[in-house]
Amino acid sequence: MIPVARPCIGVEEERAVIDVLRSGWVTQGPRVAEFEEKFSDYIGCDHSVAVSSCTAALHLALSSSGIGPGDEVICPSLSFIATANSIAYTGATPIFGDIDLATYNLDPTRLEEAISPRTKAILIVHQIGLPAEMNELLAVAAKHGLTVIEDAACAIGSEYDGKLIGKPLGTMACFSFHPRKILTTGEGGMITTSDAKLAERLRRLRQHAMSLSDVVRHNAKQTSSETYDEVGFNFRMTDMQAAIGITQLGRLGNFLRRRRYLAARYTKALQNLPWLQTPMVPLNCRHNYQSYMVRLVGDFAAKRDAIMQELLQKNISTRRAIMATHRELPYRSERWDHSLPQTNVATDTGLILPLFHQMTESDQDYIIEALQAPSRLSRTVSRREP
Repeated sequence: MIPVARPCIGVEEERAVIDVLRSGWVTQGPRVAEFEEKFSDYIGCDHSVAVSSCTAALHLALSSSGIGPGDEVICPSLSFIATANSIAYTGATPIFGDIDLATYNLDPTRLEEAISPRTKAILIVHQIGLPAEMNELLAVAAKHGLTVIEDAACAIGSEYDGKLIGKPLGTMACFSFHPRKILTTGEGGMITTSDAKLAERLRRLRQHAMSLSDVVRHNAKQTSSETYDEVGFNFRMTDMQAAIGITQLGRLGNFLRRRRYLAARYTKALQNLPWLQTPMVPLNCRHNYQSYMVRLVGDFAAKRDAIMQELLQKNISTRRAIMATHRELPYRSERWDHSLPQTNVATDTGLILPLFHQMTESDQDYIIEALQAPSRLSRTVSRREP
């Protein structure tokens, strides 16, 4: 079976974890601080704050921005449900904006229709690693005085206007290190910001708003008492996770080169198929191809699930497109029934193909060959349809 994704973890990561275990310090400590410093160096940002997941990062970013009950935050419905959940955790209400079908990111021309007097922020998602149209989105946000937070869960190594995502262009950017992501720590996340005072507060909030870090408390030469001046969270990353992240960060360049090479092979082989739309990348963006998603068009659009089953029988695993959060029970509302047409098309016709660092050219050629036989797939699908 050729999987959709597979984390690339080797002996270097194993040794890094063993070193941490032998050090006796396994919770948030010196390896986390080192990971934060090296992540900042890579991104070119001023401050990085490691946390337990990207969901925790988003929650913390919104909370520290003063988002709370009665507020509204605009985000795309076309995203993993954690995007909307992080807003709901604060007591605020997610307001879904429609996407540009070419990029699967928020459509700047549709953004203002989602703004109300209760709108306090925009949570912009760089979907499957392709940067959103930040200049236009930021212009709308500035016009209405809205905070901008970037959900960069999938965007490590992606570039917008020649700069890495995460500088950040908004107030904060939040990354994920889930195993489906290019750089993984098993679970984990990172918040980047240019605001030193905000970074300091984020570091307190991630460990119960404690005034002293664990490292300072344990290394103190005299008795010291920490204080807790506000309600915080337990969003700490462990040194074991950070050790993996440090190692993965050193390999990230190779990961990105390989993914871009394989993505280019897909596009070259598939771009002329009339029933399949390959990814579009704007000229001012550089995609990291965290996922390679195509979209079925024409008569094939309604046959996606049957085609997925045919590919599975050929030992090719695929995934349906990004979920539409507004269709899930916690967020269903008549308001969204007809206001997100592009989101509905994308989630109903998108197909994620296998792409991972260890995938061989022969495996990819096998997938391409299967996709280049639409007549056989079409006949098989037709036989099974009523």
